[in-house]
Amino acid sequence: MKFSILSKGDKKSNEIRTKIKNYLTEFKLEYDEEEPDLAISVGGDGTLLEAFHTYVHRLDKTAFIGVHTGHLGFYADWTPDELEKLIIEIARTPFQVVEYPLLEVTIRPNSGGTEDRHLALNECAIKTSEGSVVLDIEIKGDHFETFRGDGLCISTPSGSTAYNKALGGAILHPSLEAIQITEMASINNRVFRTIGSPLILPGHHTCLLKPKNDKSFLITIDHITKTYKDVKSIQCRVAKERVRFARFRPFPFWSRVHDSFVADEHSM
Repeated sequence: MKFSILSKGDKKSNEIRTKIKNYLTEFKLEYDEEEPDLAISVGGDGTLLEAFHTYVHRLDKTAFIGVHTGHLGFYADWTPDELEKLIIEIARTPFQVVEYPLLEVTIRPNSGGTEDRHLALNECAIKTSEGSVVLDIEIKGDHFETFRGDGLCISTPSGSTAYNKALGGAILHPSLEAIQITEMASINNRVFRTIGSPLILPGHHTCLLKPKNDKSFLITIDHITKTYKDVKSIQCRVAKERVRFARFRPFPFWSRVHDSFVADEHSM
């Protein structure tokens, strides 16, 4: 089996990266940064997002697993003190694969030029540095509303615990084939109205966002932000591709949610 390792870059993460690489090489596994079967991230969820975008072109061939060197993450399952167990599991056990849905974002220019297609593991955020974002929102080809406000966040189920949650969105189990649209400070008064609550769209529904003016947009795909001008439309839907995570033990999603956000007498 071929493997690669991406590190957060701090001293602790780099030391763990070296340790994993040396041990797995001793177990006769091949280190290959170009075409790994397993991509190991050492750091936090941000490091795993970086690993995802590094290998986004080979999602059907590369699975991911994370070791967290900071706070417990949603994607980084293993702790540094479990390193020996994880190394043995990787070296000796054919891993199970858990697949999560992804968000596809297609940005089309007014000029009719080449469209930009992206995949997001967590979310796409749409903002502008030029006042309010004003977008016509179409769902399945029908006009739903005209949004005015600071922006929109379109998230995957696994990303629903990130920026989406901070905006008041719902937490979705990643077994659901869906995306979620959550508003950022929408303008609601006697003149302008929006739905005012998150929308959850199933896999067969496409959302099309059409700018009402000529402003440039700051569009963030996970941790990568680009500026787009002359935007005709932004299409969002569940992608046909899926992300694959390597699992060597159960780690239920709701347990992750509890451990990350809930403190009660049962966890003390």
